[in-house]
Amino acid sequence: MLMKAATRSLTEQLAGLLAERIRTRLLAPGARLASVRECARQQGVSPSTVVAAYDQLLAQGLVEARRNRGFFVREQGGRPADLPAGGSAAAASAEPVPRPPVNAAALIRGMFHSVSGKPQPGMGAFPADWLESSFMPAAIRKVTGTAALRDFSLQYGEPAGDPGLRRALSQKLAGVHVPATPEQIITTVGATHALDVVSRTLLRAGDPVMVEEPGWAVEFARLEALGMRVLPVPRTAHGPDLDVMARYCEAHAPRLFVSVSVLHNPTGHCLAPGSAHRVLQLANTHRFHIVEDDTYSHIAPQSATRLCALDGLQRTIYVSGFAKILAPNWRVGYLAAPKDLVERLLDTKLLSTLTTPALLEKALAWCIDQGQLRRHAERIRARLDQARARSVKLALQAGCRFAAEPAGLFGWVDTGVDTDALAQRMLDQGYLLAPGSLFHARREPSTLMRINFATTQEAQFWEDFQRARELP
Repeated sequence: MLMKAATRSLTEQLAGLLAERIRTRLLAPGARLASVRECARQQGVSPSTVVAAYDQLLAQGLVEARRNRGFFVREQGGRPADLPAGGSAAAASAEPVPRPPVNAAALIRGMFHSVSGKPQPGMGAFPADWLESSFMPAAIRKVTGTAALRDFSLQYGEPAGDPGLRRALSQKLAGVHVPATPEQIITTVGATHALDVVSRTLLRAGDPVMVEEPGWAVEFARLEALGMRVLPVPRTAHGPDLDVMARYCEAHAPRLFVSVSVLHNPTGHCLAPGSAHRVLQLANTHRFHIVEDDTYSHIAPQSATRLCALDGLQRTIYVSGFAKILAPNWRVGYLAAPKDLVERLLDTKLLSTLTTPALLEKALAWCIDQGQLRRHAERIRARLDQARARSVKLALQAGCRFAAEPAGLFGWVDTGVDTDALAQRMLDQGYLLAPGSLFHARREPSTLMRINFATTQEAQFWEDFQRARELP
């Protein structure tokens, strides 16, 4: 909050607040700052204070003023922009076209460095206190208390990953009917690294890739950074839009389809068996691979339909990890692939990370073998069911509706207002939202937002949300 009695002037405080958001990319490059009048009203200061603060940001090269449009965050390190006539903030105070304030990188940064001490509705993971356990320290003590510690610490581990963990993962996958031998499994530095290994192995810059939309914001950003042509496939309650996929196959010959078939992010939908069979028929006919991201497998029903189970790892590649359910900082993920792709995928892993940390992989194998992970996941699921019920009730009372049946960790909520503008207002109150435009490849304006059921079960957030939504 801006404080009149503070040692710094209101102008310096406001400029400092906005500068910090820009440097940490909570305000994304290209995002439009609030107009002078709107910012003055939001912060409870005079328009002249806002003009002076914006002038400081201009002088620091953090924003640019576009004539008759407003103020926009500059790409850091980019070419300095020309100032409007007069060279001051006052010259650019006309109402502009809104731009998204938050991008995928900002959402991730918000997970690492919270914008406040409040529960964050846009968070993509369980709160830290949900993941606390006594068995993880016990697992570390178990693997470090052996004579083998010196041996596996002083040399590189197995290129494909710890053999004991790969055996445990093979048995775990059998439980969801995915037939993967230990030799078909490669460990990675988290599930995102596994997706990256697959992309770098099977694709080249310019290749067309089908991705579900709405979809995971980080996946859109990651593929675009690699130079891929992203082909958005609308995601329905039953699965991807098969007609759109068929047209893409005929027109573009895509190389890959990326799918979150179980507890889809952000909608929570699960793939229907009929849709799964049609997707696999398209893959076989048009000879593209499917990478199935099963990140939420630990909180999903084992009976859920998985493409890799139906296909038997022929044209499918299975990806998952343990950051969401167990230990985010252990960064243990994995992929299971067709036998003819394993060596190529392993070469890509070696070129990017050499090997993965054997100590944490051995500790994770112990957690799986002892049944600790299974019991921990059961506790998380029970707690999440209760949180989801509370959050859904509060969201409905706040005048929202759910665009998809609430399931899993995330809710896909229709707020009735532009959530890009709402995200800017809520950021001022210490909340990082995940606006709907983030989950579309072309950043289309949206009234939807993704909420985390674990962090939106308090009435205070929804009260603040209602007040921000009602602002003109």
